[in-house]
Amino acid sequence: MTRARMLSVVMTLVVAGAGGAASAWSADGKAVLRLRATAVDLGGVTADGSRPSGTTVLEIGIERWTTDEEHARLAAVLAEKGPEALMSDLQKVRPAGYIRTPGSLRWNVHYARQIPLSDGGRRIVIATDRPMNFYELWHRPRSADYQYLLAEIRLGSDGKGRGTLVPAARIDYHEPTKTIEVENYAAQPVRLTDVRVEN
Repeated sequence: MTRARMLSVVMTLVVAGAGGAASAWSADGKAVLRLRATAVDLGGVTADGSRPSGTTVLEIGIERWTTDEEHARLAAVLAEKGPEALMSDLQKVRPAGYIRTPGSLRWNVHYARQIPLSDGGRRIVIATDRPMNFYELWHRPRSADYQYLLAEIRLGSDGKGRGTLVPAARIDYHEPTKTIEVENYAAQPVRLTDVRVEN
């Protein structure tokens, strides 16, 4: 397991007011952004003892952007009440979109923000509760403490980019530095390559 301060996630979760709140809704109810990526998983340890390496296609659909008000409230809950309270509140937020692999059902994404970059691109951060298998729910191994799924994607102005995905993360607020610490249950995050906008 590795602990690292993911500054990009920290900035997005802690600094209120940055991102796409002005375009929070699509006009016709369709996804405001649909992405397809190749997810490269180098493998790691899970509750049942293994997470085999492999490559798959990942689809991410953003149906609305998390508003400034939602963002500020969630950041305050984490800072004041901790990660368990954040998870409870996050699950109550109306879904912002979904994530899925081929042949799987959509899994709701509850937090999605975008930040414009100086080169004309944008940085997208998503966060949600992660799906847990029966083993984890029943036996509650240490992996069950890693309740979050996080992803960061950087897109160029041409709609192409790359990113990382942490499929099992634990989030803690570090009061002395006012930052969020993200601990990854596996040795390495999943690499997102060949990310493309499909809208």
